[in-house]
Amino acid sequence: MLRSLFSGVSGMKNLQTDLDVVANNIANVNTTGFKSSRVHFADTFSQTISSASAPTNGNGGTNAKQVGLGDEIASIDTNMTAGSTQSTGISTDFSITGNGFFIAKDASTGESYYTRDGAFERDSEGNLVNSDGYLIQGVNTTASPMLYSDYTDSSLTTPTSVSDTSGITIPSTITYNGQSYTFNSFSVDSSGVVTGQYQNSTDTDADSQKFVLGKFSLATFNNASGLEKQGSNLYSASNNSGTAIIGDVGDNGAGTIESGSLEMSNVDLSTEFTNMIIANRAYQANARVITTSDDILEELVNLKKS
Repeated sequence: MLRSLFSGVSGMKNLQTDLDVVANNIANVNTTGFKSSRVHFADTFSQTISSASAPTNGNGGTNAKQVGLGDEIASIDTNMTAGSTQSTGISTDFSITGNGFFIAKDASTGESYYTRDGAFERDSEGNLVNSDGYLIQGVNTTASPMLYSDYTDSSLTTPTSVSDTSGITIPSTITYNGQSYTFNSFSVDSSGVVTGQYQNSTDTDADSQKFVLGKFSLATFNNASGLEKQGSNLYSASNNSGTAIIGDVGDNGAGTIESGSLEMSNVDLSTEFTNMIIANRAYQANARVITTSDDILEELVNLKKS
């Protein structure tokens, strides 16, 4: 009798966690780059009343007699499928079409994070940063400006680790061959190369120049679902995600970058509402098991009186 009580309790406790996950998914239906989660259940250990026996003396064998003792949460999985892309027209918004992640570095701690949220900003020093002010990582060429006309695919070194990357900067002024150039506009192509259009401020009669300012680096993982959520749309590597594999845009299945767009949440409301209904009914059923067990216990207690 007590087994059914505790089985019902375990079901109710774990379904509460299921509802928590569903509620969090629904709350983040409009969160940029959010990845939904799901709860995976497993039965817990069983009490064996009698063990299985092998066939003997021409008779068949018998199966074990076991009574289950409830369920447990086997895992809470993160669904890493891509969300839909929404056009914003904002030059500092970016989305990724493949499996890659932007790299954001907290300069104060040296910690690197990974994100699919490409809603970046250009700060007062020209650094490309996320909403927390973390520096978006890649290759920076502003120390040695390069004309776009001189650029080739082999002009920039591809980083192989997070420590090899640097913050992407779009400076207000560039000095090239003794001439000073003032920022006008910038763009990022699908391969992640950042270019800036600068006006010559030393010789006003000279034409403007297009410079290569750097390129994005993206991270991929052997097990992206193993990343740990850190809030603010950021992930950190875990023991089960594997070390970040750093490369250029397009390497290792990272995908390409689309400027002027953002990846939306991959939460499917119809699925989440269905899961909510299922969890609600399952919770009610487990509660009914407890009340039914209580009624039988009450009959047992009152047996002497009757």
